[in-house]
Amino acid sequence: MSGHSKWSTIKRKKAATDAKKGAIFTRLAREIAIAAREGGGDPDTNFTLRLAVDRARADNMPNDNIQRAILRGTGEDKEAGQLEQIMYEGYASHGVALMVNCVTDNRNRTVAELRHILTKYGGSLGENGSVAWQFTQIASFAFSVDGRDEDEVFELAVEAGADDVQFEEGYAEIVGPVESFKRIGDALKQAGIKIDDAGLRMQPNQEIELSQSDTTKVMRVIEELEELDDVQSVSSNLKISDEAIAELAA
Repeated sequence: MSGHSKWSTIKRKKAATDAKKGAIFTRLAREIAIAAREGGGDPDTNFTLRLAVDRARADNMPNDNIQRAILRGTGEDKEAGQLEQIMYEGYASHGVALMVNCVTDNRNRTVAELRHILTKYGGSLGENGSVAWQFTQIASFAFSVDGRDEDEVFELAVEAGADDVQFEEGYAEIVGPVESFKRIGDALKQAGIKIDDAGLRMQPNQEIELSQSDTTKVMRVIEELEELDDVQSVSSNLKISDEAIAELAA
């Protein structure tokens, strides 16, 4: 698995036992609402929504919260504030490029919080297009192989439109073009594979390699950004080593 995907998987496991359940539920609810707004409120026909609901249930989010989030997304909950999804671009220290995916009901608050963290650690927000050219959006899936034959998993993924499949330490990562997202997800579900992490993410076209110390410092900044309620995910062009992951996961 790529360093980014491995770190994402570790963080998701850590988040499942995190004491800040309120913050986790807020982020999950916004993910569900955006998915419902874009593809409808039925998880059986909206694959992105189904994944979001599955993640919420895995984190023990109450069904009432899930349903309210779906209604907010479809516009049936008239009392809920309007959410919008925005991709912000910027730089961490050492010139590391960042793409910050946010869902917010207050742009001014979101920008202020992002700018505060980045400035504090020697980074900055950028203009639209200043960073995006360094990334390509892809579909990504990560899951436990759980004793399955790797050749069968590889064949299933490729037939569904995947570009690549990597295996490491009992986990698999599938990546493919954006248009293959639903097709790959449906194929995995039909095969009875439980998806741990999935979505459309920004993959760097070229990575920056720093010392382990500097890598760890930038990853801590990324973690601090991800702790903001409005932030759904952060992509970077930082090359994340196994040593840096081990240090942060400890």
